[in-house]
Amino acid sequence: MSKQSSHRVAAIVDDGSNPFELGVATELFGLRRPELDREWYDLVLCTPEPAIGMHFGFFTLTGVAGLDQVDTADTVIVPNRPDPETTAKPEVLDAVRRAAARGARLVSFCTGAFTLAAAGVLDGRRATTHWRWAGLFSAMYPEVKLEPDVLFVDEGNVLTAAGSAAALDLGLHLIRRDHGAEIANAVSRRLVYTAHRDGGQRQFIDQPVPVVADTSLAPLLAWIREELASPLTIADIADHAAMSQATLHRRFQAELGTTPLAWLTAERVALACRLLEAGEVRLDAVARQCGLGTATNLRLQLRRRTGLTPSDYRRRFALNLP
Repeated sequence: MSKQSSHRVAAIVDDGSNPFELGVATELFGLRRPELDREWYDLVLCTPEPAIGMHFGFFTLTGVAGLDQVDTADTVIVPNRPDPETTAKPEVLDAVRRAAARGARLVSFCTGAFTLAAAGVLDGRRATTHWRWAGLFSAMYPEVKLEPDVLFVDEGNVLTAAGSAAALDLGLHLIRRDHGAEIANAVSRRLVYTAHRDGGQRQFIDQPVPVVADTSLAPLLAWIREELASPLTIADIADHAAMSQATLHRRFQAELGTTPLAWLTAERVALACRLLEAGEVRLDAVARQCGLGTATNLRLQLRRRTGLTPSDYRRRFALNLP
């Protein structure tokens, strides 16, 4: 991005907003990234009043911009609610509606989906929120197609994330959409955070950290990544792990919150993205190297996960282009 085209992000902070989500926004979109050698986002914090108390009264936020900054933002991050049954201030909802009307990208973290729904911009759309508030959300906003068991939902220009940690997943997803997989991976490494968790993964993982380290899936995942070009099947993976396919599925669900096939496909698409960003123009070669088999399947999987064709993705993100 050039300085003239820098993407402007406005994060609205309202009474009781959670500091963690505010920290996610500032970490991902506010900090300078000179190591990436590109123009980064232009983040502005804005509030409906000169002084806003954060969640549990941890601190008071002052000295930031007013809601007028929302009217010039390309992306607007709406405030989450400490008590979802309490609607955001009318001036906040009006600012969100104005942003939606002019086509700005709208983003919510955790209970911020209640703010978007109260503004009327989620009607008829898919969305998610924290699992604890899913029942209340469905009761209050039945016209929204709630997906209560995923990390985040991307509806194009309206995106919603579940609990606090999922805000990082959605933020990295936005960076991937805007700058490509290689840049998103670089940011995740800076954060010492997993490079990619697909939005369809479950919010609640039964066993996030294995009790015994050498029983985790980490060695198996490392082996799979080395073998992506091979025509791996789930049976092959189960055989290598010396477990049944049923046990393999249970382990993936427990540790990663997804199925072996979904994880394998996501890894293959991520590798395809890196190859395209590196300038590879032969789609058959890309499909072969990442294990997707054919250029046709590559096109299908890439469009399904990024919304772009291989040529569009390369044109947008190839690192050797000016």
